[in-house]
Amino acid sequence: MRRRHAQGNAVTVLLTSIPFGIQALATATDELYFHRRRGLPQWERIGHPLDTLSVLACYAVALALPPTASSLRIYVIAAAFSCLFVTKDEIVHAKFCEPLEHWLHALLFILHPIVLASVGYLWLKEARTALLSLSALTLAFGFYQTLYWNTSWIRSLRTP
Repeated sequence: MRRRHAQGNAVTVLLTSIPFGIQALATATDELYFHRRRGLPQWERIGHPLDTLSVLACYAVALALPPTASSLRIYVIAAAFSCLFVTKDEIVHAKFCEPLEHWLHALLFILHPIVLASVGYLWLKEARTALLSLSALTLAFGFYQTLYWNTSWIRSLRTP
């Protein structure tokens, strides 16, 4: 019985990892292709790390609080805020982005609540190792965004 439970948890973690993988691929494409090609104005250099911070706030709730009814309400509020917050740039993006980048952003907006629902599910299943790993990757990406786009000496190291 214990082995079946462990296998079930492994399958759960694997299946909930799919949206994270798709989101990571789409984000990498946006970051490494579109952003580097057009550059980022200051509002995006500041705003994108704040988007990542809104996601990290959701991880913080899931990692710091037990999955009770009251903490679940806190998580849902944080996740809803994050889902709305990441859309803040789209009015300005209309002027700067090409159609394929708009499509990629639409895909990311679809994935965002799915990923946060998956985080919530992993939290309820007490898959702490998965949550720690995913939050560490998100934190690392946030540091990359902040340093790469807001520290000119790092961008100057990049070959043209």
